[in-house]
Amino acid sequence: MIKYKKNKNGPVLGFSMESGVTLIEQDGLYFKDLNKSGDLEPYKDWRLSAEERAKDLASKLSIEEIAGLMLYSRHQSIPAATRGPFVSTYDGKTFDESDAKAWELSDQQKEFLVKDHLRHVLVTTVETPETAAKWNNHVQALVEGIGHGIPANNSSDPRHGSDSSKEFNEGAGGHISMWPESLGLAATFSPETVQKFGEIAAKEYRALGLTTALSPQIDIATDPRWYRFNGTFGEDPHLSTDLGRAYIDGFQTSEAEKEIADGWGYDSVNAMVKHWPGGGSGEGGRDAHWGFGKYAVYPGNNFEEHMKPFTEGAFQLKGKTKEASAVMPYYTISYDQDQQNHENVGNSYNKHLIHDLLQNTYAYEGVVCTDWLITGDEPETVDLFAGKPWGVEDLTVAERHYKLLMAGVDQFGGNNEMEPVLEAYKMGVQEHGEAFMRQRMERSAVKLLKNIFRTGLFENPYLDAAESARTVGTPTYMKEGFQAQLQSIVMLKNKNDVLPLAKGLTVYIPKRYFPEQIDWFGNKVPDKTEHSINVDLVQQYFHVTDNPEEADFALVCVEGPDSGSGYSKEDRETGGSGYMPISLQYHDYTATTARKESLAGDNREVLNRSYKGNTVQTKNKSDLDLILQTKKKMKDKPVIVSMLLSNPAVVSEFENEIDGLFVQFGVQDQALLDTITGESEPSGLLPMQMPKDMETVEKQYEDMPHDMACHIDTEGNKYDFAYGLNWQGVIEDERTKRYKK
Repeated sequence: MIKYKKNKNGPVLGFSMESGVTLIEQDGLYFKDLNKSGDLEPYKDWRLSAEERAKDLASKLSIEEIAGLMLYSRHQSIPAATRGPFVSTYDGKTFDESDAKAWELSDQQKEFLVKDHLRHVLVTTVETPETAAKWNNHVQALVEGIGHGIPANNSSDPRHGSDSSKEFNEGAGGHISMWPESLGLAATFSPETVQKFGEIAAKEYRALGLTTALSPQIDIATDPRWYRFNGTFGEDPHLSTDLGRAYIDGFQTSEAEKEIADGWGYDSVNAMVKHWPGGGSGEGGRDAHWGFGKYAVYPGNNFEEHMKPFTEGAFQLKGKTKEASAVMPYYTISYDQDQQNHENVGNSYNKHLIHDLLQNTYAYEGVVCTDWLITGDEPETVDLFAGKPWGVEDLTVAERHYKLLMAGVDQFGGNNEMEPVLEAYKMGVQEHGEAFMRQRMERSAVKLLKNIFRTGLFENPYLDAAESARTVGTPTYMKEGFQAQLQSIVMLKNKNDVLPLAKGLTVYIPKRYFPEQIDWFGNKVPDKTEHSINVDLVQQYFHVTDNPEEADFALVCVEGPDSGSGYSKEDRETGGSGYMPISLQYHDYTATTARKESLAGDNREVLNRSYKGNTVQTKNKSDLDLILQTKKKMKDKPVIVSMLLSNPAVVSEFENEIDGLFVQFGVQDQALLDTITGESEPSGLLPMQMPKDMETVEKQYEDMPHDMACHIDTEGNKYDFAYGLNWQGVIEDERTKRYKK
């Protein structure tokens, strides 16, 4: 049972009757006696600043409690997963086997909250907003009664993507509002839209019990092949800087009665901006979640530009909160960029990048949290998903924690156990003495605690489940998200002004083949053949036929080319290096113009990671076949293509055969149909270049933006950064004046 006490001209206090916490009354005001001492110590006094309260509490904590604060949990689903890498139990049974309610705590959650003093929890899927709110209340009631009563700072990766098949109407609600992916937000070229997203998303996060967002991802995606391109705001430093700043201002700022102090308050969500100092220049476009992609390279000597979205955006907010409250370095080794110690180690381990640059040169004062699992041991082969201790593979787990502490890191992502942190502390005591290490640990504790104090959790971490359900995914929020989806759609081609198309015409929509996929964790997803757009929705706009001869036009919905990760286990097992090209075209691609020698390598695996001469097949070549076959069936009648893009793509293989081309970055089908029929005019702009061919992709430098020859279509339009069409032609407006190169 939760009880509440309203202070006159002060905050509402929420506390659990099960926690044993009572109230202290002084001068007619009330304060939570979180450690049950009976004294109004500074950290309990909501009249003081977050800084004062955090310093007082940090000084009272044991090393074990500080070590727990420095942990950031592995992924937690609500209810807990019953299979896979994140399986958890309830009284020793899986959720399906148990009688547990979806909002109850798993055995593992109870253990890391109580035994390991962990207070930062990463939440993934939730059954419903009500379930999330009830789970939050169970977590907060448990930790409120332990030690100093430090609340849990629950968090989330981005969770506002669109379900394409869902229908939108003015009264539509949902579990959470739906927006385009980050690359789609970038396509709006609108900091105002991105800030509005942040403001709405923050309110929904708070209603779910989430007070930290592991976002935004403001790496400039300077290599078009990068696996995480679609999580960014594109390749342009200026645009990424402006959108990142707007996103963080939206998430972190509370106003009016919701503000506690300095822009922080009960609507605020801490933004953990990522990935310092920029992870978008992986060699060959490979990604550092795997050992084959551990190096970021800088053949264009453009390292400093990658930091601009941080130093000129995330650390220089327009709002009162001033800077992003946390930063996550990337897994990569920023190869040969340590000018001080000349270390080639993962970014979090690099003292020059963290202590010297981030904290000294750029005076960043917030939390530095590692990416997940960098202290774990590397897997047996570079293509397996496991620990990512790049550059420090020979150190023990405890030694890795110690090196991170000495580099300036405050928190360890994906670590549920405090023991390695305690071992690292002991190593520091042996080398520097107890006073030094106590001060070092308290410095991190103060930062971590400030982020909890500023969001009001110490006063009231509890939620009303019914109110959460009313808040999350309200029709107003859904409408704002849908408008952003419309703004994000980019029209690239409109031959003979074939678009927009009148409602009531007859459309042929070919079914798309979805090949077998291997998901993030190595599980197989079986193949299937089906429509890739909701036909029931299409029928509200057009007549639908399976006979191309009856159709007035065809609509083909495909995804961008997918050739994999840039590594082949089969090639390695048959005597090759394992390294393969990443292709942005549908046809088989042989890397005849790739560099002969890789720029980075080590003796743990292979020194030369060049893929020159190797051939890669695209998994979804059938998408190209679908477009070309549809054109043959339609003869001279219009063919419109919609591409869902995660990366730039080579469209020269089919563009001259079609009449209309849209690219989108995660929208509801209805947004696309509204655009095709002219209910909405396209206004999106390309947040990246679309390359002419794969030769220009090979020639570009991984660390340089805007350095590719772009595709020019049959209408003479160049698919360059900031290009897009509306019904009048090529868009030229205030956005293109500001950002176009």
